[in-house]
Amino acid sequence: MNKITQLFNIKYPIIQGGMIWNSGYKLASGVSNAGGLGLIGAGSMYPDVLREHIQKCKKATDKPFGVNVPMLYPNIEEIIQIIIEEEVKIVFTSAGNPKTWTSYLKERGIIVVHVVSSSKFALKAQEAGVDAIVAEGFEAGGHNGREETTTFALIPMVKEQISIPLIAAGGIANGKGMLAAMVLGADGVQMGSRFAASHESSSHENFKKTILNVKEGDTQLTLKELAPVRLIKNKFYNDIQELYSKCPTSEDLKILLGRARAKKGMFEGDLIEGELEIGQIAGLIHEIKPVKDIIEEIILDFNTTLGKAQNLSF
Repeated sequence: MNKITQLFNIKYPIIQGGMIWNSGYKLASGVSNAGGLGLIGAGSMYPDVLREHIQKCKKATDKPFGVNVPMLYPNIEEIIQIIIEEEVKIVFTSAGNPKTWTSYLKERGIIVVHVVSSSKFALKAQEAGVDAIVAEGFEAGGHNGREETTTFALIPMVKEQISIPLIAAGGIANGKGMLAAMVLGADGVQMGSRFAASHESSSHENFKKTILNVKEGDTQLTLKELAPVRLIKNKFYNDIQELYSKCPTSEDLKILLGRARAKKGMFEGDLIEGELEIGQIAGLIHEIKPVKDIIEEIILDFNTTLGKAQNLSF
């Protein structure tokens, strides 16, 4: 057992990212049943929907699972109370100050992990008392940090600064990436894009198939004035770029973004006007598979690559 498998009582140090419109109870329970840690993504769920997914996840797995909570969520107090009432034991927080809820959750016996994009915020999270850190590089899909620090650079720098377990995220979709992250100092990995393209993901089939066609250069981090997000380039993305050419205000960008744009793209399958969030590593994803098969392949690839690496010498 390493620090992450011990902390969460799981078989493999693989965490599934809590992605909006992708991470319902089917995905979370599937990952947990396969030996990783599944996360329900609360960011796209009304409180009553989250409660339903937690209850269904309990029935679908007897393994540990958690909930990912963006702290800028408008119903955050209600979300936190549901998590406590439903006796969820693991919470990943993101997009906010970890001091706000960490102590409150830990006092109730909940393991708390915070997602950061820099060493500075990793230290703040450690000071807030979290049990582990997810350091997410610029390659990651969805909402990201403004610093544009890549995972390869970020992980060793964060490792130098903190003493608690470290989980690497961003640009990891196979065993080779997992091994590389752990060589750099991570105790485990969090994968989002690879699990978005799974049978159990709750996203639309149109979006899943689009992931398979993504090549390098087909995604871009944009909308930094609002909340940086990595998107597949489609008509909506092109509309953003056209607006940028006119030096828009933040209000102009908000008007273009509108409401439920991510739901339209990832959940409803609108590939033209929808927001399609995925990581750069999508270029290595070629098939939609069951979660069990994905994790088995990752572990086999990890062990095979490790064996080859041990034979290297100079």
